Amino acid sequence: MCGVKGDGFDEGVERTRARIGPSRASQAFAENAIGDGTEKSQELDPKEIQTLVAVDRYGFFSTPSHDRLVLVPKAPFLKPLAVVRAGPSSHKPSAQSLNAVPPAPLPPKEASRIEKWTRMMQPSERQGSNTQTWRVKPSKQGKLRLRTYKGVPDRWRPAAWDMCMNNIARTSPSEMARLGQQYRDGLDKPSTYDIQIDLDVPRTISGHIMFRTRYGAGQRSLFHVLHCFSLRCPECGYVQGMGPIAATLLCYFDPEKAYASLVRLHDAYGMHSIFSPGFPGLLEAIYIQERITEQMMPDVYAAFQKHTISTTSYATKWYITLFSNSVPFQTQLRLWDAFLLEGTDLFVAVAIAIVWVYRDHITSAAANFETILSLLSSFFVPEDEDSLLLWIEKTLGDKKLRSSMSGWRADWRQLVASGKDATALL
Repeated sequence: MCGVKGDGFDEGVERTRARIGPSRASQAFAENAIGDGTEKSQELDPKEIQTLVAVDRYGFFSTPSHDRLVLVPKAPFLKPLAVVRAGPSSHKPSAQSLNAVPPAPLPPKEASRIEKWTRMMQPSERQGSNTQTWRVKPSKQGKLRLRTYKGVPDRWRPAAWDMCMNNIARTSPSEMARLGQQYRDGLDKPSTYDIQIDLDVPRTISGHIMFRTRYGAGQRSLFHVLHCFSLRCPECGYVQGMGPIAATLLCYFDPEKAYASLVRLHDAYGMHSIFSPGFPGLLEAIYIQERITEQMMPDVYAAFQKHTISTTSYATKWYITLFSNSVPFQTQLRLWDAFLLEGTDLFVAVAIAIVWVYRDHITSAAANFETILSLLSSFFVPEDEDSLLLWIEKTLGDKKLRSSMSGWRADWRQLVASGKDATALL
C-alpha cells in the first residue's frame, strides 16, 4: 500500500533515479543508487498515496483499459470437450458484456496452498545461505500437476516458474551464469530494433505501477531485456508480442533472470517458431486448433467457413503474446503456471476453451462476420477461473486427444514441406 518512500509516481518523474553514466551497464547497476541522499527519508505526499491506493494486489490501476469486456461463463465448463452440434438458431450472437475488469481478490485458499507448496518444495541449489533454485520433493512429484492447475501461490510463483523452465530447458547453474553474463555484455551493444523497442515500451502494460514512469526503473529494465534479447537470435530479432511477455517476467524476476527466462522460452518452449518471420509456430498451433474445432464442433467450423473468418484474424494475438492482452492478469498468471509445466499445447487448449464457450453465439442464425470477429477479439473475463483451469486440465489429460494433436502437428509439417500449407487453414 505504501510502497517505497520516495519512489515517485508522477508521469515522467522518478526521484530515486540514479546518477548514471552514458552506458547501459551503468544504468543497470545503478538501481540501488539515489539522487541526493534524502529521497528515501521523505514521506509520501497525498497524491502518491492516492495513486498507490488505486492499484490492485498485482500493481495495476483499477481504471478499465480495455474495450469489449465479455464474461466467460462457468456453465459450459461443466461438460468435457466432446463432439457437439449447434445450439438453437435463435441464440443471441453477442456475449454478456462487462463494464470493468473485476478486482483481483486474494484467492480464499491462498494461505493453505502456501503451506502445501512450502512442504512440497525443497532447495536444489544454494549460494551461501540463499536458495537459488528449487525442486519438488520426490515424494510429492505426483501432486505437482494438480497443485499447479489449482494455482501457484503468488509468493511461490518465481520459484515454481524458474523450476518448470529449468526442468524443460534442462538449464544448469553454469548455463544460467552464462546467460547472465550474456545479458550484461549485450547492454552496450547496438541493436537495429532499439528505436522500435523504445516506442513500444511505454505502451506495454502501462497500467502497471512498475511501468508507469517514462524512463523509470521498470521501463528501463524492460527496454534492457528486450534490447539484449533482440541480439540473441538474428532470425527472430524483436517483435511487439515479446513486450508483454518480458514485462510479466519482470514482475517476478530481476532483469537478468527475466532475460534468461525469455531465452528458455525461445529455445525450449518453441517461441522461436512463434517469433520467426512468417510465424511458422503460430500457424502450426492454429492448424491444430482448427482440427480440434472441426472434429469436436463441426457446426462451429462450418460457421467459420460460411462467414469466411480466418483463425489468424482473431487468434494471432492470443498465441504471440501468450494471452497477455486477452485475459485479466490474475487469469494470465494461472494460464502461465500451467503453460510452463505443460508446454505450448496449453494455449491451444485455451483457444479451444474460448471457442467452446461461445459456440452457440458463433452458430446463431443472427451471427455474421462482424459479430463473430468482434466476440473473439474481446477481452475475456472468466466467471470462475477454477472451472476454466479444471476444464483445460481434463482436456490436456485426454491421451487420445494429445496423440491426435501430435499427429496433426506432424501433418502440418508435411504440408509445409510440400508447399500445401497455404490452403490448409481457414
